[in-house]
Amino acid sequence: MIGQRFDANGAHFAFTDRWGGVSAVPYVELNLGGAVGDDPEAVRTNRSRAAGALGLDPARVVWMNQVHGADVAEVDGPWGSDAIPSVDALTTSRPGLALAVLTADCVPVLLADPVARVASAAHAGRPGMVAGVVPAAVGAMVKLGADPARIVARTGPAVCGRCYEVPEAMRAEVAAVEPAAYAETSWGTPAVDVAAGVRAQLERLGVLDVEDAGVCTLESRDHYSYRRDRTTGRLAGYVWLD
Repeated sequence: MIGQRFDANGAHFAFTDRWGGVSAVPYVELNLGGAVGDDPEAVRTNRSRAAGALGLDPARVVWMNQVHGADVAEVDGPWGSDAIPSVDALTTSRPGLALAVLTADCVPVLLADPVARVASAAHAGRPGMVAGVVPAAVGAMVKLGADPARIVARTGPAVCGRCYEVPEAMRAEVAAVEPAAYAETSWGTPAVDVAAGVRAQLERLGVLDVEDAGVCTLESRDHYSYRRDRTTGRLAGYVWLD
């Protein structure tokens, strides 16, 4: 259920795998995505189970409507009756409020400054990485008092550069913006390494405490992969502060 978890001085980071939920085929089992065609009640149950496994109140987990952009929303509490915003990053300085990001090949980026008590979650797919969602998230944190030198960054399961095959023209377009994302598949064709691009962006911003989950979603049957399965569930990354 919780594939990986990291804790750093009152900041907490966690990434799910696909097991321990109630969703049926093809979303087996712990699908946390509410817009992929799964039974809404199964998704609610899965989100409650995942939150419980982390010691979180499901009502204090904040989600977003991800659109592969670079907009950031500052969060003071659960959305309640308000519409979930169409953004690709959330930031907060509220303790006990968990920020969640959904992925199934894109890079989930979790950030926290344990001293300033500021956290952020970002959805960095290829378009978002190129658009600058990660610098936008760090910038939003800085406005709330964070220092990039103190930020702890954890990136979760995502398709790796050895597997993310793209047309040559697309690789060139991405590399023109972020050279670190230039890659080649294990079979010798053009590829993009989004996680490498994210790491390079973080380093340029002065965020040096960066660790990757080391899991390729396309290669791992313990994780959802849109590129592998098309109709499938979504993993989640969570970040929160004590």
